[in-house]
Amino acid sequence: MAKRLCENMLNQETEVKFFVRDLKPIELRLLELKAQLIQPRVHEINYRFDFPNNELRNNQKVLRLRKDEQAKLTFKGPSKEGESGVMSREEIEFVVEDFDKAKQLLESLGFKPVVFYEKFRTTYELHETHIMLDELPYGKFVEIESNDITAIKNVSDLLNLNWNTMVKAGYHALFDRVASGYNLDRWNLSFEALNGVKIKTEDLQINFAD
Repeated sequence: MAKRLCENMLNQETEVKFFVRDLKPIELRLLELKAQLIQPRVHEINYRFDFPNNELRNNQKVLRLRKDEQAKLTFKGPSKEGESGVMSREEIEFVVEDFDKAKQLLESLGFKPVVFYEKFRTTYELHETHIMLDELPYGKFVEIESNDITAIKNVSDLLNLNWNTMVKAGYHALFDRVASGYNLDRWNLSFEALNGVKIKTEDLQINFAD
């Protein structure tokens, strides 16, 4: 049993991210395709942690504490580009009982919170993929995740998303591209901090997929 639990916690995250103008048509298309809603729209808050010398970020690793309907601690290894340009990375994630105590524990171990960010997320399941509809303070995104790259490509086609516009940067890396130019605090990717700020697509250096 212990071996099975460890295997369940060790996963390979393989996903494709798309920047879109509007999530509503995509959600309607998912409903037409009989996709299963597995997580209604939920508000997420996230903290990324690192050592004071930024060792994790310098090595393309992520340590994240997230809270939505549960609290989860996640480690992600460096991203690797594989078949069809799809990015994958090692991911270890598990539920923690108390978000505040987990945050306190990480800080007591010498980690420091380096980024706070939030989003709204709705999750569907279709053809062995998970489709996440994400609303961030600077834009809307669709993430498609599966162990099968062909399934990811097929679902992106069904949703009429341009495969060649896939986004290969994480949400905070995108924010890093524009924060200084818009006089924003790199630490704070929240709806309150970006209230009234209109970030241009060209500044994010990505293209719409819809």
